[in-house]
Amino acid sequence: MSLQIGIIGLPNAGKSTLFNALTDAGVPTAAYPFTTIDPNVGVVTVPDPRVEDIAAIVEPERVVPTTIEFVDIAGLVKGAHRGEGLGNQFLGHIRNVDAIAMVVRCFEDPEVAHPAGIVDPLTDVETLDLELTLADLAAVERRQEKVASQTKAEPKGTVTEAMLLERVHAGLSAGQPARKLKLTPDERAMLRDLNLLTAKLVLYVANVGEDDLPEGGELAAQVCAIAAGDDAPCVLLSAEIEAELLTWPEDEASEYRAVLGLKQPGLYRLVEASYRLLDLITFFTTTGGHEVRAWTVGRGTSVVEAAGKIHTDMQRGFIRADIVSHTELARAGSYAAAREQGLVRTEGRDYIVQDGDVVHIKFNV
Repeated sequence: MSLQIGIIGLPNAGKSTLFNALTDAGVPTAAYPFTTIDPNVGVVTVPDPRVEDIAAIVEPERVVPTTIEFVDIAGLVKGAHRGEGLGNQFLGHIRNVDAIAMVVRCFEDPEVAHPAGIVDPLTDVETLDLELTLADLAAVERRQEKVASQTKAEPKGTVTEAMLLERVHAGLSAGQPARKLKLTPDERAMLRDLNLLTAKLVLYVANVGEDDLPEGGELAAQVCAIAAGDDAPCVLLSAEIEAELLTWPEDEASEYRAVLGLKQPGLYRLVEASYRLLDLITFFTTTGGHEVRAWTVGRGTSVVEAAGKIHTDMQRGFIRADIVSHTELARAGSYAAAREQGLVRTEGRDYIVQDGDVVHIKFNV
């Protein structure tokens, strides 16, 4: 399953425009709330020149890059946790994503009304945070009621969870997101089934107008300051410009980005920020010269766990792995040359896969 990033924001913040720019999916957009009713999912190829480098060496029949899924959620409004604007339904759509991209409006446009009547990024972020927190409080309270009834029958088996839920409820009530609570790995595992929204990592997207590119104006600076306080990435882009440039010939789009002072498309920066946020790396496999494929795993993943990402049989029957870094393979010019130069290493099941590793798994069926 691909990495999933849920895109949230207030109505008319530019979420669906950004989604179009990311996925070229042509999702309807309009200057009124709830243009997006059902969540739209776009599968995007992760740009990584290393895949093409390896393909140029191996000359495979096909190249399979890794992908990331962006889930466009309908605009949230104040009161969403109570179902305002179909809020409960919309919030439910993001409970299973890996992280949240919070799109914050940082542009003025009299033709695109802000739901509050004024563009105020600080208030917008507070509104979104509050709705996520209140939705989590409701989820915790429902669980507390269930645990309380179970405690009457079996008090010893539920007292630990009851105490944990009480701590989480107190933290949420004080405005502290679940991701910032000091919880042990076991405690976080106990809460996993709740899929708390505030437990998810967040990256902020400051959606600016063309005139504020590339550095952003005062409104975008406010969003990036919030992100810094949350120890989170902040991506500054213009969703409208990104979407428009998709319709241009690539050479003309690149030239115009250069005029605007943009070194790369917004997709690249958003994907890079997502990977940093979730601490992900990419490794590569070559299958008998037939295929070059990129894989995404968390940093710190062992090679036997990475083998399971490829196929469960590989993890079950793992013997060893031959490893060469992308850089060394490119420098050697071929896999055979890399092996002759002693650049291909044999590693056991405890080896920690590194970003850019080219991995060949030896296993018993």
